[in-house]
Amino acid sequence: MLFDILAELKRRGHSVRVQQGLSKTYDADIAVLHVDATITPADHVDYARNFPFCLNVGATDISKRRMSGALMSEGAAWQGPVIVKSNLNNRGIPETLLNRRSKRAGKQPPFPHLPILHPYEIHGSLDDVPDGVFDCDDLVVEKFIPEREPDGFAVRFWVFCGERERCTRYISPNGLVKASETIRREPVPVPDELRERRRELGFDYGKFDFVIHEGRAVLLDANKTPGRPQNLVKMFAAGASDLADGFEGLIHRVK
Repeated sequence: MLFDILAELKRRGHSVRVQQGLSKTYDADIAVLHVDATITPADHVDYARNFPFCLNVGATDISKRRMSGALMSEGAAWQGPVIVKSNLNNRGIPETLLNRRSKRAGKQPPFPHLPILHPYEIHGSLDDVPDGVFDCDDLVVEKFIPEREPDGFAVRFWVFCGERERCTRYISPNGLVKASETIRREPVPVPDELRERRRELGFDYGKFDFVIHEGRAVLLDANKTPGRPQNLVKMFAAGASDLADGFEGLIHRVK
């Protein structure tokens, strides 16, 4: 999604450069730390801090254990269904792809100790969770709390850049709601507690997935390198102009 915003900024006359990896120079007024990995390597964070201003330099760890508001512990009193997920963002697929790229280039993998990728699993209760899951650092157990609808399930996606944003509630026939598989969507407001959580986590740009459960906003996932579903390319591209306004707002704040 960031590339839609960068294309709009270039159209407005900004100079944009995409840099792969680290460099010895810092010749930019503003940078974006845009590493598609759950935990950004320390050398990239150190490099990012040398710029006059860098977006998302505070959002370097988006692991489920740090982000999720639905985490469960073994023996909890929760009586509803639960879901077992990877602690890594998107099941560790981004790290796996980066390792493969390094291998093709004859380099050492940047994430040499990746766990085996497991699909998400929904269980009827905590008692149904397989033995050993709570002892595995690579996995987390969450309350399974999508918003119930007569024709499916709903999750809310909040996309933001600076002060510009859009927040949409997506309804899907699938329990694991993805924007690419929804049957309808509607704009919704952003809860104040989620804005506070964004400040705590250091996000200037990104996407939060959340639900309203028992009247409270529960953050499920946070992404600092959000993409856009293929079936919603036009809608997401149309919103790039507004998000670019948010990016320019951050630039003016720095100046």
